[in-house]
Amino acid sequence: MSEKLIIIVGPTAVGKSALGIKVAKKINGEIISGDSMQVYKYMDIGTAKVLPEEREGVPHHLIDILEPFQKYSVALFQKEARRLIKEINERGKIPIIVGGTGLYIRSVIDPYDFADFSFDPVFREKLEQAAKEKGSSYLHQMLEKIDPVAAQKIHSNDLRRIIRALEVYEHTGKPISYYWERGKQSKPQYRLLYYGLTMDRALLYQRINERVDKMIEKGLIAEVERLLQMGFKDSTAMQALGYKEIVQYLEGKITLDEAIYLIKRDTRRFAKRQLTWFRRDPRIKWFDSGKESLEKITEKIITEAGVNNFL
Repeated sequence: MSEKLIIIVGPTAVGKSALGIKVAKKINGEIISGDSMQVYKYMDIGTAKVLPEEREGVPHHLIDILEPFQKYSVALFQKEARRLIKEINERGKIPIIVGGTGLYIRSVIDPYDFADFSFDPVFREKLEQAAKEKGSSYLHQMLEKIDPVAAQKIHSNDLRRIIRALEVYEHTGKPISYYWERGKQSKPQYRLLYYGLTMDRALLYQRINERVDKMIEKGLIAEVERLLQMGFKDSTAMQALGYKEIVQYLEGKITLDEAIYLIKRDTRRFAKRQLTWFRRDPRIKWFDSGKESLEKITEKIITEAGVNNFL
């Protein structure tokens, strides 16, 4: 019998982490973070990381596993998440992936094959240098020429994923979107319950704005200052939303009000892209966390887990 897996996805600030903890406590579950930035140590406030004291005793995995200068990729996430799903099932518990990084989650439940995608440090360094000189939009234009499908899905500022897509084409001769499509056509490998959280857009945007204000209150500026003092300024992780804007403020390039405005605006845009990505997957059963309490949604998930012999 295939391994059990529950997934909870949705845009930022919609309540995924809180729901994941509630569900995990009810079903003896363990949470695997499906977030590409929460893997990094010292980056707590800006990534809205669930801190140890907030986890209510529920084990969380793939959080604080890397230094900010270390590279992380969808292939590494796929490998680690699949290993954890197996181990958690073997312990008689239920793994719950909670997060908003759509490609990472798809790589786990669909057969994306990264085994032949060689890592070429020379080619990557060449691309990184081109990005420094000409900007990430230059590489995005390169991607548009070879893989318009991927270029449409990958934001022009998402340098890491742009470079990865160019690497895949360079080393396999096929665009990364070819592998995405191939993954869709294969049989599922998990007994899957797949849920999404959403809410009215105006309410979600209000929550995002409030969350950014709270991040500033909690000490996001001091967190970024510490990261800079530790020598992480040029790391890929520091290009993350919320961090690069505060760096610009600390360097005197923009005011604090401008930095906060940019973080709010770009986080709203990011949430919109997340929803667009997840809406394309017909396997997801949606709940509106603006209309139903997380307790009520938890009850519905528990009921469905029981019916599907997860408990």
